[in-house]
Amino acid sequence: MRLSLKWLMPLFLLMVAAPPMLLAQESLPRFTSVDPTSGKIGTVITVTGENIGKSVVDKVYFTDGQNDIVVPVTDQTDTTLKVAIPAKAKVGERYRLMILTKGKEPKLIEQPVRVGLAAKIG
Repeated sequence: MRLSLKWLMPLFLLMVAAPPMLLAQESLPRFTSVDPTSGKIGTVITVTGENIGKSVVDKVYFTDGQNDIVVPVTDQTDTTLKVAIPAKAKVGERYRLMILTKGKEPKLIEQPVRVGLAAKIG
């Protein structure tokens, strides 16, 4: 049985187009802003972003580049999450936020937002 050109062209296009579609990745989570940008220990920070829901984000950290502090998430949607400045945070330090993704190949992703610790309570 011979394959005619009218069958070969769609088959060729399918072979070329299908692999990129199959390999397409989900969007990575991304923080876009924090409010407030600084506070005291215990201050609740609202983080806004994209693709940051419970099915994507496993853990949130404050990091100074050498030390990572796990920060419990108290409220979380696909576009916002709330965390409190942890007791282990140091006065005067500006921490970057970092997340650990869920899935077969979890990734630590440092985010382009920072939170500062202004002063201790009391």
